Amino acid sequence: MATRIERKSNPVLVATVADLKNKGRENGAPIWRDIASRLEGPSRNWAQVNVSKLEAHVRDGEQAVVAGKILGSGDISKAMTVIAWNASASAKAKIVAAGGKVLTMSAGAIAFPKGEKCRIIG
Repeated sequence: MATRIERKSNPVLVATVADLKNKGRENGAPIWRDIASRLEGPSRNWAQVNVSKLEAHVRDGEQAVVAGKILGSGDISKAMTVIAWNASASAKAKIVAAGGKVLTMSAGAIAFPKGEKCRIIG
């Protein structure tokens, strides 16, 4: 029985995973390699995190990294930077309204190359 090798068909995702792996190696930041390996897996296993969970688990001065999608259920009052593959419109609006910002994975790896004060959520 031959095993089937799954390959990602989204070229942006493939490039992002390669970029995260390179950033992790170049900067000695295992967080970006960990996120890359999570994004390489099936999308049905990716994290889906509500903003209420971000509010509960992210401390002041930390960045939240979500290997998946941020959803808009709940409220958020802390200003935080959230790095994610995708975010719903309502989640983005709530994070920005609280004084925070939402970054893509590549932008997050550039802004925080060593992964300092980044917390993986989900």
